[in-house]
Amino acid sequence: MRFLNRLFNRLLVLCLGVLSVWLIVFVVFDTADNRLPWILAVSLTYGLAAYVILPNAVRIGLKILHRRLIPRYTITADGLPGDPVNLVLIGTLQQLRDAFATAGWSTADRLDIASSWRMTRAFLFNSPYPTAPFSTLYLFGRKQDIGFQQPIDNSPRKRHHIRFWALSLTHSGDDMTAASFWLNTDRPPPDQRVLWVGAGTRDTGLSLTRLTFQITHATDSDTNAERDYIVAQLRSRRVIGDVALHQSGSRLQIGHVNHYVTDGAIAFASLTEY
Repeated sequence: MRFLNRLFNRLLVLCLGVLSVWLIVFVVFDTADNRLPWILAVSLTYGLAAYVILPNAVRIGLKILHRRLIPRYTITADGLPGDPVNLVLIGTLQQLRDAFATAGWSTADRLDIASSWRMTRAFLFNSPYPTAPFSTLYLFGRKQDIGFQQPIDNSPRKRHHIRFWALSLTHSGDDMTAASFWLNTDRPPPDQRVLWVGAGTRDTGLSLTRLTFQITHATDSDTNAERDYIVAQLRSRRVIGDVALHQSGSRLQIGHVNHYVTDGAIAFASLTEY
């Protein structure tokens, strides 16, 4: 029965994929090509496919496959696996800001039309933008609370960066293998000492997402190395205490998460007082 159920689910996903391709090629492109110049028809088809049709098809497909389990990684707006969770710091928001400022990292600008346009120009002309915005990822049912970055070679195309989500210390004793830990959506007050759950990766250039082909930063797949780099940066400035490694909520073994390779370990440390 379980085999038949899995087979049925996969057939549904296959049908959904075929329907999406048919819709993109024989409806969207065919309609646009009959009414617009070829280059505009291709551009319109790409925009609708990458940012409307495919993201929704992927989201529905994941629901069919029951893929929304206890995450060891963040989630994109399309419902896809995002950056792995690999660092947790304990302290206040001001302590977090001070720690990364001391380490020479910049706070990312809020993502809006102005910052997106500035980021686009900086990326195209390879001009410095040390506070460039981040795309939105989700954890605990909400987007990141704050993010920090360190440019590589003073370029907006390459950078070390990490997003953080605040989680009340009242949940610190919860079982990390329980869905309630990861599905909690409460946002603690900014002056409270909390768990700052972070997902850090290193951007290496320009890329397209695998399933929806949206334009995004290419990232280094070794998120373990990025976790260790960030911890080393903070330890060298003496802004965190002793570091301990714990496994994340997922029971998955070492392997690929989206386009990442991770051992699933999360570094835990307390921010120091100034």
